Amino acid sequence: MAKGFWGKLRRPILALAPMADVTDAAFRRLIAKYGKPDVMWTEFISCDGLCSPKGRQALLASLKYVPAERPIVAQIFGARPANFYQCAKLLKKLKFDGIDINMGCPDRKVEKQGGGAKLMLNPVLAKEIIRQTKRGAGGLPVSVKTRIGYNKKDLEGWIGSLIEAEPDVLIIHARTRKEMSKVPADWKAIKEVVGLVKKSNKDILVIGNGDVKNLEDAKKKIKQSGADGTMVGRGIFGNPWFFNKRKKKVSLKEKLKVLVEHARLFEKIFGKKNFAVMRKHFKAYIVGFDGAVSLRGKLMRASNSREVVKILQAKYPKISFQR
Repeated sequence: MAKGFWGKLRRPILALAPMADVTDAAFRRLIAKYGKPDVMWTEFISCDGLCSPKGRQALLASLKYVPAERPIVAQIFGARPANFYQCAKLLKKLKFDGIDINMGCPDRKVEKQGGGAKLMLNPVLAKEIIRQTKRGAGGLPVSVKTRIGYNKKDLEGWIGSLIEAEPDVLIIHARTRKEMSKVPADWKAIKEVVGLVKKSNKDILVIGNGDVKNLEDAKKKIKQSGADGTMVGRGIFGNPWFFNKRKKKVSLKEKLKVLVEHARLFEKIFGKKNFAVMRKHFKAYIVGFDGAVSLRGKLMRASNSREVVKILQAKYPKISFQR
């Protein structure tokens, strides 16, 4: 049986993907309120940063969460096994429900440090990182989020080496690092991974990730691949109702009011953190209706939630944006 909270979840499992400057504490709280998935992830956090006294103080803000977000998994990245051990102990102390190791991020800054997708080229190091994370986790389940290969699909080699290290869960983005998100996700590869895990006789869950459009599409992909669940990333943009099985349609009024709620919550949680982070959310909320382009352009220049309300109120005077 799967370790920790994973063993208590009903199948199929629906998870929220970790996305930098997207799935922060503010957006996660909205998702927990309007359409909560079975499990949530933090944004990814640097292991090296957390192991630095100065860096830790700054990064701890990104590890804030509230009970409504549980079960919640903290995702970390890096390339130094000793730091993963220390970070795992810290995350245990912070009472996270699980720890996830990022072994798939193609960001050049992350890869330059030897972390993220770069670990796919160093399976020996990757396995040692898993081992040290498990050692420091104090019984918390440890998962790995990765891709199907670096320059080409490499399931027997790369995924096979991860299976040997026995993480509790494998989350597989069904593309290679080279493909980024430029080609359709290869869910047949997810099915192959499921087969490799079964062949190994190890107790590892498989979660597929890539191009999940809606809940019906999620169920279809899970059924076809035999995976234990799916993780949703880009589909959640501008749509905190994604996982809400009862919510079939969202009105423009609802979207605008939640946009304002999101902006205010962002300020409340992060204070002086750069409000420009909200711009990618504005792009996602304000789309697909008459006047969206013009309105979006104005919102992109807003520097705080008060300006956001002023812009929306001028466009839609009949909608109340009061607290």
